[in-house]
Amino acid sequence: MKASPPSWRGSPGWGHAFPPWTGLRWLVGLNVSFFFYSSDTTRNPRPGEVNGKEYHFVTREAMQTRIENGDFIEHTEFSGNMYGTSKEAFQDVQAKNLICILDIDMQGVRSIKRTDLNPIYISIQPPSMEVLEHRLRDRKTESEESLQKRLHAARVDMEISKEQGLFDTVIVNDNLEEAHGQLKAVLLEEIQKVKKTNMSS
Repeated sequence: MKASPPSWRGSPGWGHAFPPWTGLRWLVGLNVSFFFYSSDTTRNPRPGEVNGKEYHFVTREAMQTRIENGDFIEHTEFSGNMYGTSKEAFQDVQAKNLICILDIDMQGVRSIKRTDLNPIYISIQPPSMEVLEHRLRDRKTESEESLQKRLHAARVDMEISKEQGLFDTVIVNDNLEEAHGQLKAVLLEEIQKVKKTNMSS
């Protein structure tokens, strides 16, 4: 049995508003069954980011070649940068019977729904657009133009996320500990499946 991948959706910026390294990495620390998949991207690393941790940083030429070769489960472009989920890397995680966490955009969600994968779709959202803007500005990693693009994309995505059946669970990140608790509850069944499989192998 292979572990199902939770498909983790945060609108541009609100994944970081959770944020991944106190949210997603918190889950990885909670149970060895989790693996946070780092997407490939053509954007430049931000200060403090490490290749292979937050992302796999690649050239546009290399990524375009891999897209043409069909090497990605899903891929998208946002704000002039390309992002993608590698088939090979994902299969390596599955082979280890780990629960793979994918941090993908709305286009990625729709792409994965067209595959034979059967993930848990989780949308993590800010309590309001005002809170999201405040969190993004506090990061101090965006130009004003980039920030406005992210806010526009977030507004669109929040509307799309209301579509019936698109997500299994929507978590509003108003209180970090409460959001953690909700996420843990959603994933508890997958945790137990992996533990049972690992014990019997």
